Amino acid sequence: MNKKLKLSIIALTLAMGIGFTMSNSVEAGGALDLNAKAPKAEVKMKGVDGAWHTLKDVAGEKGTLVLFSCNACPWVKKWEDRMSSIGNTYQTKGVGVIMINANDPNKVAEDGYDEMVARAKAKAFGFPYVVDATSEVARAFGATRTPEAFLFDAKGKLIYHGAIDDNASDAKAVDVPYLKNALNALIAGESIPKAQTKALGCSIKFRSEDS
Repeated sequence: MNKKLKLSIIALTLAMGIGFTMSNSVEAGGALDLNAKAPKAEVKMKGVDGAWHTLKDVAGEKGTLVLFSCNACPWVKKWEDRMSSIGNTYQTKGVGVIMINANDPNKVAEDGYDEMVARAKAKAFGFPYVVDATSEVARAFGATRTPEAFLFDAKGKLIYHGAIDDNASDAKAVDVPYLKNALNALIAGESIPKAQTKALGCSIKFRSEDS
């Protein structure tokens, strides 16, 4: 291989690599660091109740739980009853709760607004279930999965990020209820036993940035 051809191949390879990195930089940017404040806290998102909600509005006296979810994902369906129970229970204990759907319904029809309304009613969500209409909130959080939990303390600092618990398939076989443990520690004013876990689930079907 002559030198000129070799240099051309190297240049093409680097260009392709840069292009790949740029096109995926938003989704692969990494999640919020612990102790970070919630981004996009004043972005208004339409809820299944027809009202507009912001992260700032739903913040609780003790803290705030942000759940990225959707309708279609099989992992969400496995954890959904638990998420509903956790959200409804801890709202009564001073924790603000909001569930966000950042999926593009043009990619997955089941994630449309009307389907969200029906799902919230069927699962008795007592907290806002809202549409991230441009996926900008999910991108800012660095969220990539459904479901994925972010728990903030009363000062607005991230204290837990990750999965709901360690067994999606069987609620009765859960050994470590990560999110509940974090919530209980938050309310008791204690340190979080495990502040980060791996969020397992479907990839978020991000909306295009020019939509």
